[in-house]
Amino acid sequence: MALDFGILLQVLFWGLYAGCIYILLATGLSLIFGVMKIVNFAHGELLMLGAYITATVFVLTGINPYSIIILTMLVLGIIGIAIERLGFRPILGTSKLNEIFLSLGLIYVIQNAAALIWGDERQVLTSPYQTVTIPMGPIQLPVDYIIIIIVTALILVGLTLLLKKTSLGKAIRATSQNRKGAMIVGINVERMDMITFGIGAGLAGAAGTLWVVSGQVFNPYIGSLPAIKAFAIIILGGLGSIPGAIIGGLIYGIAENGAAYFLGGVWKDAISFLILIVVLIFRPTGLFGESGE
Repeated sequence: MALDFGILLQVLFWGLYAGCIYILLATGLSLIFGVMKIVNFAHGELLMLGAYITATVFVLTGINPYSIIILTMLVLGIIGIAIERLGFRPILGTSKLNEIFLSLGLIYVIQNAAALIWGDERQVLTSPYQTVTIPMGPIQLPVDYIIIIIVTALILVGLTLLLKKTSLGKAIRATSQNRKGAMIVGINVERMDMITFGIGAGLAGAAGTLWVVSGQVFNPYIGSLPAIKAFAIIILGGLGSIPGAIIGGLIYGIAENGAAYFLGGVWKDAISFLILIVVLIFRPTGLFGESGE
């Protein structure tokens, strides 16, 4: 059966906008892992908090939800710093099992705190541009898709400039590449850990904002599956590789939405993990991982 070009184009844009949410979530997770070498399974709960903060501010003020993304990132950055200082800092360098159980405990603490504050019913936020579309060839492209892609690109450009053009970014990269060497040359690695965790949490908050403005349902329990996919993405792209997280997020978004359209919704989650399995069989270190120690 011949495939309609308009359908392919629409599926591509579905995948791009969905991939943007995964990219921001996975990039933050990859950045934290690259610097601190910790595994935080509660990273998806930060997305969930970002979603609720954006929705709450929007309901209370009526401000354009895309404008709230900066506030959400700042609030999640502060929350991330608190989690790093009070949770991961005391156990850093101990058993990986401690990190896993701490992050699993954080999942339930954050979920129940969110349910206590906002309730546990399913909610949806209506974007002010929900009915606005732009003709693009044979399809009508929702304005929200375009805004989400542009916002994600701007955040990634800002992150790249921070890491490559500022002294803070260079210190973060040095800590990621050689922690002991960074300490020897006078870099405060504990401060870099704190800042990195805050940045990673802020990116998760941005993903939460895009989650709600894209019209997806949210409740206190939405974070688990996106977090699992974020881990799969950074494994696919290479642990600690930000370019890998970006490419992996795009692959996942397009693959998921393509599978959902052509194979049915039940394949949406399965196909992305199938891609991960195939890549790891032929490239165990991921697409952008180092080939050896």
